[in-house]
Amino acid sequence: ARKLIKRPISGRKLLFSWLKITLIGILLLSLASYCLFSQYSPIFSRHTSANRSFILTITSTFMNRGPQDKMWNFSASEKTVGLFMNNTWQTVYLVNASYPINDVQTDADGNPVAALSFPTAFISHGENLTYQVTYRIILKPRSLPAIFENQSGTLNEISKKLKERYCRAGGPWQVNQGELRDLAFRIAGNETNVLSLLKKFILWIKQNVHYESQDLPRYPIETLSVKAGDCDDQANLLIAFCRIVGIPAYLQVGCIYLPQRDLEITHWNEHWILRLTRIGWHGWAMVYIPPWGWLPVDMTYVSGILSDPINAIRKAAVIVHPVVQYANIIETDYIAFSRRYQKFLLSNGFKIYEHDAISEEPEKHPKIENVRLPCFYEYALSAHLFLHSA
Repeated sequence: ARKLIKRPISGRKLLFSWLKITLIGILLLSLASYCLFSQYSPIFSRHTSANRSFILTITSTFMNRGPQDKMWNFSASEKTVGLFMNNTWQTVYLVNASYPINDVQTDADGNPVAALSFPTAFISHGENLTYQVTYRIILKPRSLPAIFENQSGTLNEISKKLKERYCRAGGPWQVNQGELRDLAFRIAGNETNVLSLLKKFILWIKQNVHYESQDLPRYPIETLSVKAGDCDDQANLLIAFCRIVGIPAYLQVGCIYLPQRDLEITHWNEHWILRLTRIGWHGWAMVYIPPWGWLPVDMTYVSGILSDPINAIRKAAVIVHPVVQYANIIETDYIAFSRRYQKFLLSNGFKIYEHDAISEEPEKHPKIENVRLPCFYEYALSAHLFLHSA
């Protein structure tokens, strides 16, 4: 085992990865080299009350149950683990990895990742390979600025650069799809106040799309068609609406500390099995609203949205619950990736068993000083498959 205690996770530069084949892991996150620290700085609390410390352990086992002559040749993505993000709301340390780490870089979306050095390039029929990674997570108290509709900026106050980066047809958001565009503009009407537009989109989704979880994520047009979706499905529909009318938006995912939870979920005809201990995976939208900047918009882990759509911001899980921000998805089509990976496992007879477990450390644990602070829904496929069963 290789220990990396005392090393905050942060990244350099990389091409792409697989943030952990657990939901997110299986999503190749992409976040441009746009430092999250600077993105969030306008809304970070400067409050310095007590931090909370957690230990997260992720154990993944690859099992070759295919034909006798079938070998599972491990891809680069299967050897890559996500390293979460460091910012003024959290600091994450990689405490231990069961195999040596070859490199620490950032993926195409700026998310830090590490490449593990497996002891073998493949496993044969009947063989397994297991790896484990352990993180220490320090969460700081969080708050948002006072948000009022009459203080919001307009579409014209959003820079062209931001719109070019966060409103284009990238990832799963289908901003050129005719039905989505027609509906977005119909809901928006002549409104130009950004927060007022966002409220309209939130309210329409809450009134017309019911919560439903499945083992693969849906594209916005699919969520619209069936009028159903879970946390990332609803967030992605909101992001599509926002991007269509010129409001920058992207998807963020993370895990929620749920001290009473311990369940095992089976997917894909038992080719993907996930055990979640005191943890749930969740996804929400990040939306740029002048003058406040990037704000979280949570469509599913919030109550009181119908009475006041701004509650989707004020009461977002990442603000009011112990949530660890994992990664951002700005352009990568993780939905297509998830579907291809499902087909890969099923067609070859390969299986994955993953156990994600988080525990809160006692308050007496020594505080870390002078370090750089750089659903009701969970994810059925954990970060590996991303946000499902959330």
